[in-house]
Amino acid sequence: MTTAKTLLQLAGADLNPPRLGDAALVLIDIQNEYLAGPLALPDARPAIARAAALLARARESGAAIIHIAHRGKAGSLFDRGAERGAIVAELSPRAGELVIEKELPNAFAGTDLQARLAATDRKNIVLAGFMTHMCVSSTARAALDLGFRTTVDADACATRDLPDGRGGTLDARTIHEVALAELSDRFAIIARGDALK
Repeated sequence: MTTAKTLLQLAGADLNPPRLGDAALVLIDIQNEYLAGPLALPDARPAIARAAALLARARESGAAIIHIAHRGKAGSLFDRGAERGAIVAELSPRAGELVIEKELPNAFAGTDLQARLAATDRKNIVLAGFMTHMCVSSTARAALDLGFRTTVDADACATRDLPDGRGGTLDARTIHEVALAELSDRFAIIARGDALK
């Protein structure tokens, strides 16, 4: 039996992550909503710590930085006027860092993210955030169609348990790893550990 390979590997694609200073860091939905309540992610805290370290390196390197925040209805999930919809304190945007609100999983849909990235003149984007299988995945997939070279920081993402459709549950770590494996096939470079400098 042969070792499985991604389509990117079969095509001989360059799978080296970009230098952060040459990229745009897009932090997706790292909001308080994921810390408690019905959408609490079991691995939110370690992912936030990794994302905070990534953000610090990106700031030092001169990367373009864009924060994405999901906007829900007032009084509901992701209410941006309430604490639950706020970006977590560890990743608070600094003055001059762009914050884009979205209403759909794909951060490009219904927003000016594509134009804002084009204005940075960078084709490499680095994604981190919540949830791996949902907003990170849909944004990475759309980015390919728009001509971006995408890297996902695996350790700075997390997701939640999901029903398996048969009365059971698929655990969050399995969902996370499967989502990353799917993205690695054609849509993104998957960076782990300290691969992003």
